[in-house]
Amino acid sequence: MTEDRTNDVMSQLTLYGLRLWKYALWVCFFTAILCPQANAEGISVNKAEVRLNEDGYRLSASYNVNLTFTAQQALTSGVPLYFVSDFLVTRSRWYWLDEDVFQGQLTIKLSYNVLTRQYRISRGALFQNFASFEEALSMLTRQTSTVIPAERMKKNGNYMAGVRLRLNIEQLPLPLQVNALTSKDWYLNSEWYNWVIKPAEVSMRGKAE
Repeated sequence: MTEDRTNDVMSQLTLYGLRLWKYALWVCFFTAILCPQANAEGISVNKAEVRLNEDGYRLSASYNVNLTFTAQQALTSGVPLYFVSDFLVTRSRWYWLDEDVFQGQLTIKLSYNVLTRQYRISRGALFQNFASFEEALSMLTRQTSTVIPAERMKKNGNYMAGVRLRLNIEQLPLPLQVNALTSKDWYLNSEWYNWVIKPAEVSMRGKAE
């Protein structure tokens, strides 16, 4: 009787354990489906487009930016982070290498003042302070190029545009630069995002708006 009862208890425990295991798998599955990048670290392109106004064309992009724990800790300790926003427009030529129509680069400095507990986004001499990290990050995620003169792109042509946002590890303090060369904790780079520009369509869309 004692042996049978023991076997029965063991069977129930095994069944209970299998049910818990299945439940855990389902939780992981639905979390991955519903929130695949909720806590993903790094930078990715959310949207990129080109617009035409009176001055000319402008490339714009919005990014998903999630700093690594190491980068965020350095920031809140007073280490500024320099991000570079790259813009590129090329034209394909069948008889030679692609032609560079436009190359643009903007440097954005994200910093934190330990005394005032404020975050700051700086572009050259221009800057803006923010009370929270989320507000500053929201500004960092939206990038726009300088003006591309309209005459650089023929309306009946096709062009390839590219954008990316990356952390410039060369602007980090020297001890952190050495660590950044071998650690994934400092790899923050969206990689290039490319799409085709048709100036005729962009012009028509601009008139419609």
